[in-house]
Amino acid sequence: MAVKPEHGARWRRLAKFHRETLHGYERRLVKIGSEIRRIRECAGLPQHVAEEAEALVKRFFEVVAGFPPEVVAVAVLWTAAKVAGVPRPLEDFLRCSKAEERRVRRVAWRLKEVMKLGGKLSIEDYVKALAARVNLPAAVVKAAVEILERNRRVLFGKNPWVSAAAALWLASLKRFGLLKALAEAAGTTPASIRNAAKRMRI
Repeated sequence: MAVKPEHGARWRRLAKFHRETLHGYERRLVKIGSEIRRIRECAGLPQHVAEEAEALVKRFFEVVAGFPPEVVAVAVLWTAAKVAGVPRPLEDFLRCSKAEERRVRRVAWRLKEVMKLGGKLSIEDYVKALAARVNLPAAVVKAAVEILERNRRVLFGKNPWVSAAAALWLASLKRFGLLKALAEAAGTTPASIRNAAKRMRI
């Protein structure tokens, strides 16, 4: 439905936001898709692997959002090749891209986690996944989940990996050295975790 002058300024702002959000999403898909096809050709992969990779991007867009298209493309192709039964070493993909290996592995790990759980992760799942990566005990996991439960309203719409990392950091009493490890595991920055932690009620 077209937005008419009589709908008022609020409706026009909402329509503009919707258009920009949709177009941003579509632009991202186009860039990632283009990179997927380029790397597929360079690495000599079957066409169906590229199709599976593009399907993964659409299905798990929130998981890969925030990472550069070249990183996402390598990660989803590497994952899709395994899913399709034609696994290839990561090096085969990296030689066709400028993507940083560390970031590719991070995105691939995120994909593996959501796929393992059927694509739907709860707050507890995010916390457990990160805690396992940095070897935190069950007591810290339990405390972190409780922190997140208390702050659901504040964290609505926020990056769940960052929120989980912030809760774990708070639950471990801001242990020295843990912040960097959590940032690495969550695919974010220490500053992002600190900012998320500041919004939480302990």
